[in-house]
Amino acid sequence: MAKQPSTRDEEGQPAGNHCGDGGEATIYIPREGGKATSQAQQKQNRRLCCLLHTERTSSGDCTRCRWVGMAIPLQGKDGNGGGGGGGGGQVGGDDQPSVAAELRALWGMAAPITALNCVVYLRALVSVLCLGRLGPLDLAGGALAIGLTNITGHSVLFGLASGLEPLCAQAFGSRNHELLTLSLQRAMLLLFLAALPIALLWLNVGPILVALGQDPAISAPAAAYARFALPDLAASVVLQPLRVYLRSQGITRPMAACSAIAVALHVPLNVLLVFGLGFGVRGVAAAQALTNTNMLLFLLAYIRWARACGDTWRGWARPAVVASGLPGLARLAVPSCVGVCLEWWWYEVVTVLAGYLPNPAAAVGAAGVLIQTTSLMYTVPMALAACVSTRVGNELGAGKPRRARMAAMVALWCALAIGAVHVAWTSALSRQWAELFTTERPVVRLAAAAMPILGLCELGNCPQTTGCGVLRGTARPAVGARINLLSFYLVGTPVAVYLAFGARAGFSGLWYGLLSAQATCVALVLAAVVWRTDWQVEAIRAKKLAGLELTATTPAAAAEESIRLVAANGEPAEDV
Repeated sequence: MAKQPSTRDEEGQPAGNHCGDGGEATIYIPREGGKATSQAQQKQNRRLCCLLHTERTSSGDCTRCRWVGMAIPLQGKDGNGGGGGGGGGQVGGDDQPSVAAELRALWGMAAPITALNCVVYLRALVSVLCLGRLGPLDLAGGALAIGLTNITGHSVLFGLASGLEPLCAQAFGSRNHELLTLSLQRAMLLLFLAALPIALLWLNVGPILVALGQDPAISAPAAAYARFALPDLAASVVLQPLRVYLRSQGITRPMAACSAIAVALHVPLNVLLVFGLGFGVRGVAAAQALTNTNMLLFLLAYIRWARACGDTWRGWARPAVVASGLPGLARLAVPSCVGVCLEWWWYEVVTVLAGYLPNPAAAVGAAGVLIQTTSLMYTVPMALAACVSTRVGNELGAGKPRRARMAAMVALWCALAIGAVHVAWTSALSRQWAELFTTERPVVRLAAAAMPILGLCELGNCPQTTGCGVLRGTARPAVGARINLLSFYLVGTPVAVYLAFGARAGFSGLWYGLLSAQATCVALVLAAVVWRTDWQVEAIRAKKLAGLELTATTPAAAAEESIRLVAANGEPAEDV
């Protein structure tokens, strides 16, 4: 039996008043294992205990949780808890938004980011077209260098910058602008440190490729491309974290506009450097670097001119303060990087495997067509994932778990619809699409046969990519990394190898392997997001992550601060 309510709790603190119109009331929480008011309440108590306390007895019981009276806010006539307003980490106003309102908020951010991704895709396409007009050795060396720089450099920096998403989104949602500013500076420092060994690798690409048995005639243009791509790497050190920083504040249209202007200049830059000045492969790399630098300069000019971050920027911190937060950022950035790289690199594995099939030239060419196609289709779910990460992080940082859950569910349904569209058009237009890339009949035949399989892959890829965005928004990127490792390398790769070579399914077998990987991945991601996420607890974790640590001096007061999120949102929630 619980003690009867008293005017003071066990720590000697006031137990709270009883106000019928807002204010506070007293509830009593038992030591873990004690009798709770309901099974759901007991389950929630254990979660809060594990979140707040670390001391345990030999039997695993918490040494600090007793029967403690805690003051919690009551619902007032306006429907808000006694904790007040809707921002700054409070839960007042955590109403259930309409689907239409969430769609407007989500796509208001996602549409410009989709446009930005398409613009970046066009930049890469222009570079490939310019390489195609050079000699066969320059084309082979440039294509090899593009794949190498993507694998060893751009995927790593993009993945590390993705780890910034929960910090920036939750800090902005909780109005902790100091942490928002610090996180950007720490991310730039982290990416700079990561870029140093990458730059060293790129400077020595030529000897490394020759040592690995590559033809010196192909290694030479590849090495030239890698050297001239170093400024591109330097620009990405600042550009990638800056995009996350702006996106967390809902500033997306200026990013798309600045990128569009930069890419509009990319075509004349290529014409001038590649053909006008005769730089060849070096000109392609230099044009890429200049375009990325232009994107960064245009964006910085807009921020300066429009004072876009005037309310959130807190100035440059001391180097020691910035460096002190690197371990915490790395705990989020490294798993994010691993998850991104594992998926990106798998497509390179497919290209390598295609080279061992009968008629390898046609198989590798068809693989290139399909990889370019999936890169184009990826622009929409990638934007959706980035924006749902921001939406979920903002709402959790503001202490609004219901709205965070709604954002996640709406985004997942949108992703499923996008995947269905991809299934339809890849099945209906497979041959016509392949013929846009090449007129070689063997390549067209292989690509057209595998296009419907690729469409089915997108039916899983779109929701799983979006689900990984939700996991990043809840600061759980390690879950996504483990899922990608299991799905792509422990399921997808063995299936692809067996079907392509053991079962003699040939080129299509490789893409059935991708289909098995995507099916496994989407099932595990949805399980993690839909059935294994407790949004109430994620809101509490977000407050801690955003630097709003529980500052109460007693266990009762600390528990009061945490239980407020649960109480203000009704009954304790089971895993969604």
